[in-house]
Amino acid sequence: MDNKVIFGALIFIAMVVGANLVMYAIVRGVTRPGGGGFWQTIAKSLDPNQNKKQDDMEELHRTLQGLTGEKKENPEDSD
Repeated sequence: MDNKVIFGALIFIAMVVGANLVMYAIVRGVTRPGGGGFWQTIAKSLDPNQNKKQDDMEELHRTLQGLTGEKKENPEDSD
């Protein structure tokens, strides 16, 4: 009886330690690629407007490139 209790306690401790190691590995993987830290990664993922702002800026950049490219290609039309 005493061996079963000790064996059960050891299995429980191993499961808790294993779960903590898995969670540590997940969090470590989330924070490593961006290099910005854990809180910056969380803030970026929770900001729904970030992608929309980025798309708007890219569209504006393409529009400006198109306008400046047209002016450079046809300088004679402006006279």
